[in-house]
This record gives sequence, structure tokens and C-alpha cells, in this order.
Amino acid sequence: MEEIPIRYQAINLSEKLSKFSEHWSPKVIGEMNDYQFKLVKIQGDFVWHDHKDTDEVFIVLEGEMSILFRDGEVKLSKGEMFIIPKGAWHKTYAEKECQAMIVEPRGVINTGEAGSELTAANDVWI
Repeated sequence: MEEIPIRYQAINLSEKLSKFSEHWSPKVIGEMNDYQFKLVKIQGDFVWHDHKDTDEVFIVLEGEMSILFRDGEVKLSKGEMFIIPKGAWHKTYAEKECQAMIVEPRGVINTGEAGSELTAANDVWI
């Protein structure tokens, strides 16, 4: 059995976040199986969308954000997370810049099938 090389270096979230400033443009920092760990900076309103085939996790690292649903809302602060069930129409919002980690399968488009000018390039690593 072939041994896979291990990179013995921690991923520093603050250092990775300092490498970009644009909002709504998730950057991949790691993968586990078919899942990607992405950092994102959000501010203002996103677009209504869903992800038909997968759940999506938001973990707030700094600031505050809201996830609006057709029939409710979840507010998240630093140190909190929320799992959005697959197929749930939602949009994210942050009054001031919020830094978060998203965990979702490789290949998920940030705007789902809705598309918009906020659709980010996929699989961008930092």
C-alpha cells in the first residue's frame, strides 16, 4: 500500500484570511474526502438560492451574520455554526464584514442554480 505524504504544517486561518479582501468569494483552504473547507468574507446582501443535493455549514470566525429563510432567520455570532439543510432556499446577510468558514462538498457553486453577478469562481485555493 502506497503511503500518502503528510504536510506537517497547521493551516493558520488568520493568515489565510489576510490573503484576500473581496466579499462573497469563498477560498479553499483544505479538503477532507470530497468536502472542502472554505473561508469567505461577507458583507451586505447575498442572493436567494438553494443547494438541491447537499447541506452547507457556516462557522462564524469573526463578526456576525444572518441566514434568512423563506419562513425564518438564524443569527450567528463568532464561535457559532449552522447547518443549512439541502434544498432550503436561503440568503446570507451581514451588516458589517463577517468572516466565516464554509464546509461543503467539492464543486458546490456559491449561488446554487440561481446564478448572479455574485457567483464566484469555484475551487480557488489560497
